[in-house]
Amino acid sequence: MSVKQLAARIDARTPAHRDRAVDGLRALALLAVPTGHWLLGGFTLDGGGALHNASPLSAFGFFAPVSWVLQMLGIFFLVGGYASVLSYRRRKSTTGAWLRGRLARLGRPVLGVTAVWAVLIPVLYALGVPGDTLRTGSTLVIQPLWFVGVYTVVTALTPLCIRVAKKLGGWAALPLLASVAVVDFLRYGPFAEAVPSWLSVLNILPGWLFAYQLGVSWGEGRIGKRGARVLLVGGGVLFAVLLLVFHYPASMVGVPGEARTNSHPPSLLVLALAAAQSGAAILLRDRVGRLLRKPLVWAPVVVINLSAMTILCWHQTAMLAAAVPASFAGAVPGLTTGPDSLGWILARLAWMPLFAGLLVLIARYARRFEEPWKAGTRAANARRATAGLLAAGFAVFALGLA
Repeated sequence: MSVKQLAARIDARTPAHRDRAVDGLRALALLAVPTGHWLLGGFTLDGGGALHNASPLSAFGFFAPVSWVLQMLGIFFLVGGYASVLSYRRRKSTTGAWLRGRLARLGRPVLGVTAVWAVLIPVLYALGVPGDTLRTGSTLVIQPLWFVGVYTVVTALTPLCIRVAKKLGGWAALPLLASVAVVDFLRYGPFAEAVPSWLSVLNILPGWLFAYQLGVSWGEGRIGKRGARVLLVGGGVLFAVLLLVFHYPASMVGVPGEARTNSHPPSLLVLALAAAQSGAAILLRDRVGRLLRKPLVWAPVVVINLSAMTILCWHQTAMLAAAVPASFAGAVPGLTTGPDSLGWILARLAWMPLFAGLLVLIARYARRFEEPWKAGTRAANARRATAGLLAAGFAVFALGLA
């Protein structure tokens, strides 16, 4: 079967009610995650042959605007909120059953990747991979999984978000923005020295719930073109003011050695970018939908969305599958050399297709973790319990608790 025929078959099987624009936006935001991690994450090689995390942002400040494009979690949460509204309306059972189904779909792939890595670590160590490399690798693997935890919490809040959207419409996300602004003022303002460091944790939930709530309001039909323009312009102006007047860090991701970070937990700058991105996405929805009526454009979107959690959970493993073997060869430009030169950037770009190919290969086997697991029999329950124990062991190792 030719590519054209396969694309036509996928197009023909797509339900008429499917919102192709939302799926396209989700796929775009999803692909930005591995692209950002592969491009903005690097390694250094120590004298013992072990890999350590490094970032080109430490050497190239002008690289920060790239993170504005690749930080698309605002879009991901926006379309997540929108899709949750549609799914919630179509639920065939209770709210509890709907939530359990959504959360199981998020949890299975996470349990799968962490359980597999729990087995890989002792095997790789026995094959001569240094312990520091394994620590670095485990940190990278667990790094994107925080997102799943946060997304699980905001998904559980969907019924509440819907009620708030019905009452406040497009303004439902404004209190979340105000909450993050207050915390930022306390931790970065004139009282910063008297404020405990743990206060920043208060930004985690409202910071990531902001775009999700916008998506819920959008799904409820409470944000139209006018509201989208307000988000685009208002978010853009706030973003510029925070950068130029209040001197927020320019990078949307953490930079080694920097005291402040925008992403962990999210700062007001992250919400400003999410607002601008959300406004642009809503305004472009119709154009995106028309573009995705073409089968050859639509087919890759379907494949990406069907493998969403696999891509999120395994893309760091794909990069490590290239970098760890290369570490035994010494200095390999773009893989094991420090990300501190333009040559490194060019070399890393050349390695990106290999990372993508490795991810496709891994996904062929890892996608089974997205499918419902067998339950009910003693053997099936034993397998699930074993996977849970392995995942817990990996988490303890990755978080440096053992």
